[in-house]
Amino acid sequence: MSAGQEWDAEVDFLVVGSGGGGMAAALTAADSGLDTLIVEKGSMYGGTTGISGGGIWIPNNPTLRARGHDDSRESIRRYLDLLTEGRVPAARLDAYVDNGPAAMELLGKSKWMRFFWTKGYADYHPELEGGKPLGRSVEALPFDTRKLGEDEKYQRPNSMKGPLGLWITGKDYHDLAMVKRTWRGRWASVVAAWRVSSNVIRRRHMATGGRSLVARLRMALKDAGIPLWLNTTMTDLVVGEDGVVTGVVVEREGRTLRLRGRRGVLLATGGFDHNPEMRARYLPEGGRADFSMGARENTGDGILAGERIGAALDLMDDAWWMPAVRHPAGATIPLVSERCIPPSVIVSSEGRRFTNESSPYVNFVHDQLDGGHVPVWFVMDAKARSRYPFAQIVPGMPIPKEFYEQGLAYRAGTVAELAKQIGVPADALVETVERFNGFARAGKDEDFGRGDSAYDRYYGDPTLKNPNLDVIDRAPYYAFRIEAGDLGTKGGLVCDESSRVLRGDGSAIEGLYATGNTSASVMGNEYAGPGATIGPSIVFGYIAARHAAARPGPSLGDGNRSGERPVQPRPA
Repeated sequence: MSAGQEWDAEVDFLVVGSGGGGMAAALTAADSGLDTLIVEKGSMYGGTTGISGGGIWIPNNPTLRARGHDDSRESIRRYLDLLTEGRVPAARLDAYVDNGPAAMELLGKSKWMRFFWTKGYADYHPELEGGKPLGRSVEALPFDTRKLGEDEKYQRPNSMKGPLGLWITGKDYHDLAMVKRTWRGRWASVVAAWRVSSNVIRRRHMATGGRSLVARLRMALKDAGIPLWLNTTMTDLVVGEDGVVTGVVVEREGRTLRLRGRRGVLLATGGFDHNPEMRARYLPEGGRADFSMGARENTGDGILAGERIGAALDLMDDAWWMPAVRHPAGATIPLVSERCIPPSVIVSSEGRRFTNESSPYVNFVHDQLDGGHVPVWFVMDAKARSRYPFAQIVPGMPIPKEFYEQGLAYRAGTVAELAKQIGVPADALVETVERFNGFARAGKDEDFGRGDSAYDRYYGDPTLKNPNLDVIDRAPYYAFRIEAGDLGTKGGLVCDESSRVLRGDGSAIEGLYATGNTSASVMGNEYAGPGATIGPSIVFGYIAARHAAARPGPSLGDGNRSGERPVQPRPA
């Protein structure tokens, strides 16, 4: 839509989307003296960040440095170069590495933004030069969301909250997963019980992971006086005759509004996770069904709006893949730790293993899709069910009957009988299990190297010779249907090192920026470590706001020309 009409409201910097990248960008813009507004399509704020584990992969951030975990710039860049294999412009990688610490330092100016290092949660490829077995990921400290006041009920929920108010961090889950196997796991269960009792007495509403991160960002936004409009859907970009993006058109409370961003517009609207037409058009066969765990509002709005005005697209055939189980109630359950369960294998419809089950989830699904293995089957024995959690089913608890009724789980007295139930060749599955058992006894997976990487071992069983290998030999045997799920799509608008959206000829669309899954990922087709989605989203949101503040334009914070100011946040 072209400029030439009156504006309903004006700000210096306009952010579309309220996930981690959008919120961080708004805080950066305010710190730079820009009058800022966030508009959010959904009725709740937080985006996919709010329903995520909340990890942030930004090397050399202040939390890591405070723990003595300093990296050389050379080692970080070497790791990213090897990881991305030339798929990402060097200038983008440089911008990410060089601006990451500053972005986290800016967030740290707020008293609310506090983090801890998830020590031991390895980079996803620690064996590469520059990779770190102890990891570079940080998480937000747990937060009592009662402090949000009225805004608490507009925060997007996630699944990190347990029964009776139990709250667990990523580290807590790592320990609790071994509750039947290690003293650390047993102690974690004692701590969990204490937290339940404490919460009942103190009436706290504790959040962890992505929900804690979003709550802390929301508190920082409130302190900075940055409005956040909910139920406000962007329908188009406004472009001047000179090709400069000057604002957006939104639908809000039944009205069409034109909002001006004098210094720039940032698109932080997520990917096209739940847009069936775009999934069918761009994603590979086997990954087109919507088993996405991204926010429901992620339907490619920002990507489509950019494309309409000539923006280039990249990486549209990829996603932040995640093996998943469909819950009988309809939810999609990610499988992160579960794939490290020692007495288990994942097999194709031919009854054969096809990759390292414990590998990083993006790599696992890449191998799954490349081989045309959709769906696949997670096979385990009774030991596995008695010792380890699986798909939110605690160790030793029976599998809910609805899993069996809907063909999501099967149980049998022998491996051959199980094979017949799931429709794979019985002789092939029996042979696969026997071969795997030989590897388990030796402690070495000669086919796929399962357990060789520090990443594999993080969620494995430390009481075993190889934490990821154990014999499958105790009846009954179980099989779960595994889908090619995702945490969001990875492709989007091509951006430069300043987060400016680019046209196909490489020229910048002035006034338009993008971050997060609206932009083509700085990780290329890979995944550096826990939080390598949220980390870049924060950093490139920060970069966009800093660049917008340096653009020539009207005096900062001069409000609407008619004297109006953006309305303060209120439920819509």
